[in-house]
Amino acid sequence: MRQGIFRLAGAAALAVTLSVTSASAQKKYDPGASDTEIKIGQTVPFSGPASAYASIGKTQAAYFNMINEQGGINGRKIKLVQYDDAYSPPKAVEQVRKLVEDDEVLLTFQIIGTPSNAAVQKYLNTKKVPQLFAATGATKFTDPKNFPWTMGYNPNYFTEGRIYGQYILKEHPNAKIGVLYQNDDLGKDYLNGIKAGLGDKASTMIVAEASYEVSDPTIDSQLLKLKAAGADLLFSASTPKQAAQAIKKLHELDWKPVHIVDINATSVGAVLQPAGLDASKGVISVNYGKDPLDPQWKDDPGMKRYFDFMAKYYPDGDKNSNFNVYGYGNAQLLVTVLQMCGDNLTRENVMKQAASLKDVVGDLSLPGMKINTSPTDYRVNKQLQMMRFNGERWELFGPILEDKGAAG
Repeated sequence: MRQGIFRLAGAAALAVTLSVTSASAQKKYDPGASDTEIKIGQTVPFSGPASAYASIGKTQAAYFNMINEQGGINGRKIKLVQYDDAYSPPKAVEQVRKLVEDDEVLLTFQIIGTPSNAAVQKYLNTKKVPQLFAATGATKFTDPKNFPWTMGYNPNYFTEGRIYGQYILKEHPNAKIGVLYQNDDLGKDYLNGIKAGLGDKASTMIVAEASYEVSDPTIDSQLLKLKAAGADLLFSASTPKQAAQAIKKLHELDWKPVHIVDINATSVGAVLQPAGLDASKGVISVNYGKDPLDPQWKDDPGMKRYFDFMAKYYPDGDKNSNFNVYGYGNAQLLVTVLQMCGDNLTRENVMKQAASLKDVVGDLSLPGMKINTSPTDYRVNKQLQMMRFNGERWELFGPILEDKGAAG
């Protein structure tokens, strides 16, 4: 009897030991993760020529505060470490090294801007640290074969440019196109994309191209060049400051081409208001998310959750800004990926889960749009819908467009 009790006690002790060992074995951590915390890092242009994007980082910080208040992710709180890179590549390199080597973050999230992301891409891939949902759509950030640790979030600029080319062929087949583009990966990808969309007609339809540097104080001379070439359709592949300058200058010149701006330059507060709402009327672009100014979403559950979030966690922010909508959407997606990771919070598993998204729909996704990724297709947002500014807000038109061609 006594032996039986000891055997039972021994078996129970063994079961407890195995249970503890099994539970411990299920938890896997890389630097930046623990039983209580998930540390992520990003650089944001809180100052400098692209400081209009600063509110994105503020929205993301507020969103993670909300998640932490709700109990975190699988019981772990998110610690977001943010540094200002002033939209300067050398500064971004310095700050990202600090995030990886001093702060020891699990991953970088939403580093903002093509130049900053380009400057740190090789470093992060060499270190095997996720460069997750980079705030850029340049082709090199959706290239899993060469950069498996980098995944861009924005619609691929080449893909977006190709959609504009296809739209122009259908709606403005006789257009004389002038292209204004930022002289970096962003601008060049858009330029190559629109040419791909125009196909054989690109060489005859594009009558002039003009590039600018981010540091240029104005783009007046570039616009005068495009106007002098006889362009009656202008495609601006630019960021907010230069897009606002272009819209304003066109109005001053009384030059009225069909004007298409890329998705990065669609903020009403940061682009269209500074340019003048009347001057902005008729501008065309694309979107993949709901616009808080659009009355059709007034009773939408996802939009209501967004407004409630802004009111409680970021009351000083502009709830109608599409930059804040953008920050909310990708912060929500990161939370989804981290939830999918469970207790396996390794850098490798973070990328594995990010590359396994299936029919994900966010609070602010346009109806019919879903996020799907795979180990061979890192493009997060591949579906777009055309929209036109009516002087007060953007109006969607046409069907959902999905470019299923190569990413670049």
